[in-house]
Amino acid sequence: MTQDDGAGPGNGKAEGEARLDPRRAEAFILANTAVSRPPHVPEIALRLASEAHELWQKTEEELAELGLPPPFWAFAWAGGQGLARYLLDHPETVDGRSVIDFASGSGLVAIAALTAGAASATAADIDPFAAAALRLNLALNVEASGLRGTIGFRGDDLVGRPVEADLVLAGDVFYDRDMARAVTPWFDALVQGGVAVLVGDPGRAYLPRERLERLAEYQVPVSRALEDQEVKRVAVWRWRAPA
Repeated sequence: MTQDDGAGPGNGKAEGEARLDPRRAEAFILANTAVSRPPHVPEIALRLASEAHELWQKTEEELAELGLPPPFWAFAWAGGQGLARYLLDHPETVDGRSVIDFASGSGLVAIAALTAGAASATAADIDPFAAAALRLNLALNVEASGLRGTIGFRGDDLVGRPVEADLVLAGDVFYDRDMARAVTPWFDALVQGGVAVLVGDPGRAYLPRERLERLAEYQVPVSRALEDQEVKRVAVWRWRAPA
């Protein structure tokens, strides 16, 4: 989920991403993932990497040498799972609305929004592999559950810019100081302009709680290889305009 996930922690941009062949990206994802269902959102199928897969064993420096950003699109991060769960349990949140899944990663939250009845959904992520991950994951759910509709994709950086949407969804984006400093004033501006913002977060260090209203809380199973425990307490928050 770079901007990311979508989804998940990360804000890397692959060198030469503008030249990335979509067929190469899809082939890479197919070769390095398997179809599974996130434990907290079993209604949705995703192509995810095993925590034991060598993809996760490489350092960011090793990935950079290969021309790859960290593969945040290959994991269903806790904040995204909590936010997706909330949308499925509270479809009135997105019913008939246009939504953007910011830092979409795997596209989990965008797929959940479409499943819950969003009028339109757009996944936004600067990682070029996220576009291919979204295509593959959307196709999985169309085939497996008969999901109808399409999800748009934006690969440009939306931070600081106005958006044409009713609702912005952000799963697990406050993992990094610089990311938090960038998105906090942007979310303020969006809310002041009439765009609702919902955040799914598992207690990341840079979450600005003073700006948030808690809507729900979940216990989300996660990978100890990537997190500091096997279950994370995830809250879903509504962003409030600053006084």
